[in-house]
Amino acid sequence: MSIQEKKKSESFTENVVPVPNDDDDFRLLNADARKAAERALVRKLDCRLMPTAVVIYLLNYIDRVAITAARLQGLEQDLGLTTVQYETILAILYVTYCPAQIPSNMILSYISRPSLYIGACVIGWGLTSALTGVTTNYSGIMACRVFIGLPEAAFYPGVMYLLSRWYTRKELAVRSAWFYCGLLISNAFGSLIAAGILAKMQGVLGLAAWRWLFYIEGAITMSFGFMTMWLLPDYPHNTRWLNAAECRLAQVRLAEDAGEADRDSDDLTIYDGLWMAIKDPKTIIFMFMSCSQLLGLSYINFFPTLTATLGFDNTITFLMAAPPWIFASACCVLNAWHADKSGERFFHITSWWWVVIIGYIVSLSTMATGGRYFSLFLMTTGYCGFALTLTWVSNAIPRPPAKRAVAMGLVNGFGNLGNM
Repeated sequence: MSIQEKKKSESFTENVVPVPNDDDDFRLLNADARKAAERALVRKLDCRLMPTAVVIYLLNYIDRVAITAARLQGLEQDLGLTTVQYETILAILYVTYCPAQIPSNMILSYISRPSLYIGACVIGWGLTSALTGVTTNYSGIMACRVFIGLPEAAFYPGVMYLLSRWYTRKELAVRSAWFYCGLLISNAFGSLIAAGILAKMQGVLGLAAWRWLFYIEGAITMSFGFMTMWLLPDYPHNTRWLNAAECRLAQVRLAEDAGEADRDSDDLTIYDGLWMAIKDPKTIIFMFMSCSQLLGLSYINFFPTLTATLGFDNTITFLMAAPPWIFASACCVLNAWHADKSGERFFHITSWWWVVIIGYIVSLSTMATGGRYFSLFLMTTGYCGFALTLTWVSNAIPRPPAKRAVAMGLVNGFGNLGNM
């Protein structure tokens, strides 16, 4: 490390939250070992934070869209639902999911243990998902869908905010993409899991297979929710599984990245962050951009049904629903990697919109099975751009953290109105 770099590193320690000091702390921040220590810290985060986030997102969407798979196995008939009632059940989740994201992220920026908060929310939606299997009528399943939206609201914008508290701007896009792959993979493997459960569990203990789908997936989510409380980090100044030197290094590298410490001032209240985010015109622009994207991508709520129109039986339909999402996952990671490498955001997000448009045109222009299946691959790539939306928000509205947290909640909450 040069003298200039050493002085720059030392200058930022004034804005770092105090942690217990020791000889290793001084060595990591001021010796030639700084770069190696930083790589080791990022590796530790990548090995613990990222897999946990991906698995939770996978479980999140599997639970949320299990109802679309259950529909193909008799859910509508067993509960006596009309088509309008089924569509209402899909949409009602977003009535609580969208607005709840804003206060959730406000709370997240205020509390000191996000690992416990997010873990409790995972347990909450897993329990609600499992209870969906108990329902016997329209009112019961409506209640489950309303209440599952509340704990789920804490997850995506909350974890994105948590990532922004640990990774620098040049590291964030590709991590966000890996995280978002949890959603894309869930659409692939969620269909495969659903195919196995629905094919083998019909009539077991006298229960319909679609009920077992909710029981099994909800139980898995609840179990992982307890693990999440231990696996996820908190903030750079108070994470339990990092030592004092690593905590201090995590704070300094973020301060260097933005030119100021990644912390709120002592007199900043939870409502100040909300007001600051609302007044920033960039927040409003991002909100409408996110809503427009998800409006065009809302076919995700009907994806198994779309695949079923190709004319195959249920098991084959679920298997065919997987490859488009695996393809989208690969594109998503490559797109984010190049976005981080180039430092560009706009074209890495908007270029995929044109691919989705072509996919819609193909699907509307032919009845050939091959052409329609190919259009599904093109349509799923739209999420490659959307995966970077909150990354761009984090880069464009970096400080203070309270403002950034609320901005992320506003953008994702308003954006999901497009799904509704």
